[in-house]
Amino acid sequence: MAKMEEKSSAPEPQQVRVESVPPGPGSKEINKDARQWAMFCHLAGLAGLILPAIGSVVGPLIIWQIKKEEHPFVDEQGKEAVNFQISMLIYGIVAALLILACVGTVLLPAVAIFDVVFLLIAAVKANSGYHYRYPLSIRFIK
Repeated sequence: MAKMEEKSSAPEPQQVRVESVPPGPGSKEINKDARQWAMFCHLAGLAGLILPAIGSVVGPLIIWQIKKEEHPFVDEQGKEAVNFQISMLIYGIVAALLILACVGTVLLPAVAIFDVVFLLIAAVKANSGYHYRYPLSIRFIK
């Protein structure tokens, strides 16, 4: 019983609340509307499931072109989404051609999974207000 009293008499560590600030240009708070449209830019890449090949590029391109003048955050994230989808299209075409060499049978599904996983990560990050940059994305639009 004395041991329990000793533990309870020890001071509790103080909890420090750390607020994270989205990194990126300006580090200003991004309004909800801009965050949602940026998220839609990323999620529009899933249009490739309905219209294979070009749907994944056209979806983000349309949303980006419509909303880029209203919100700088949508302009930035729209460019990221379009660049990533163009890159994934190129990687997918290369992987499809490599099916002849038997390497593409592994690469093509890997590219598709990579595309969907990072697209969803980017959508969540954009909706949180973070300036997300895709890995392995070729910057066609700057």
